[in-house]
Amino acid sequence: MSPKPPVSGADRTAGNELARRHRRVGTWAATGAAAMLLLAFASVPLYRMFCQVTGYAGTPKAAVRAADVVLDRSVIVRFDATVSPGLGWTVTPVAATKTVRFGETTVAYYRATNTSDHAIVGTSSFNVSPDQTGAYFNKLACFCFTEQRLEAGQSVDMAVQFFVDPQMVKDKDTSHIGLITLSYTFYAVDKPKLTSVGAAVAGKGS
Repeated sequence: MSPKPPVSGADRTAGNELARRHRRVGTWAATGAAAMLLLAFASVPLYRMFCQVTGYAGTPKAAVRAADVVLDRSVIVRFDATVSPGLGWTVTPVAATKTVRFGETTVAYYRATNTSDHAIVGTSSFNVSPDQTGAYFNKLACFCFTEQRLEAGQSVDMAVQFFVDPQMVKDKDTSHIGLITLSYTFYAVDKPKLTSVGAAVAGKGS
């Protein structure tokens, strides 16, 4: 077997530079992966915030003040509730529907009961349908903005205060709509922030 040729200084320098490049590429790849992971965790609340501001994807908008005008024209709002598996609650709307005038501030209640033998903290996601009405359905206050803690056997009426923007009747894509469905999906909170009983319940409790 013939002996290996000696490694020149130039070859050694080139090898060191290649190793440094590999380390830089590895560092950038690791940084990029960490950034994407962080973005994935942040994307859900950011997307939800975007939807609440714009009404995108049927998400009701969060409003800071009531409507400036109330029209002599009404729309029916239907209330719906779904409870995810693993949450020991029953949730039903106190009234199945309400007829409200455009621009009128209205309060509706959902009755939640903890049917388990221990305290449970829950929260909810929400949307309205048809989707295009999301830009006109405005929430002034809602139990869904915070977590809800119910003790074993406790029942509460949780309030949502809203109005339907009068501008909806001027939009050719929504002016014909006479029924809006407000839907909530309730699910358990694995790591709740609440420590006191009923701390964030909006409405009447028992």
